[in-house]
Amino acid sequence: QVQLVESGGGLVQAGGSLRLSCAASGSIFWINAMGWYRQAPGKQRELVATSTSGGRTTYADSVKGRFTISRDNAKNTVYLQMNSLKPEDTAVSVCNVNGQVWGRFSLDDYWGQGTQVTVSS
Repeated sequence: QVQLVESGGGLVQAGGSLRLSCAASGSIFWINAMGWYRQAPGKQRELVATSTSGGRTTYADSVKGRFTISRDNAKNTVYLQMNSLKPEDTAVSVCNVNGQVWGRFSLDDYWGQGTQVTVSS
């Protein structure tokens, strides 16, 4: 019902930058929040940043001041600009959309396939 297409991951040296994109499509009626999570090897999935339809943004403490989340509501797309990357940012970054699809009255979570972000020291 909702498809998420992620792009922008890759390999970068410490101190470098990457920009992730996630475009949502399908039977979308309304998107409440869009965001990014990440999962490093051997660790649980953690929130990186989210952006609500009302414009509120939330960041993990570990990325504050380095990452910026933004949205293009007309395109149902969320971006994550990642600057000053560190080796500890290495993880699979996964897009999340919380929204409502046509024919349902609930807000549901939808997840992308994930894109690898690798930061070398």
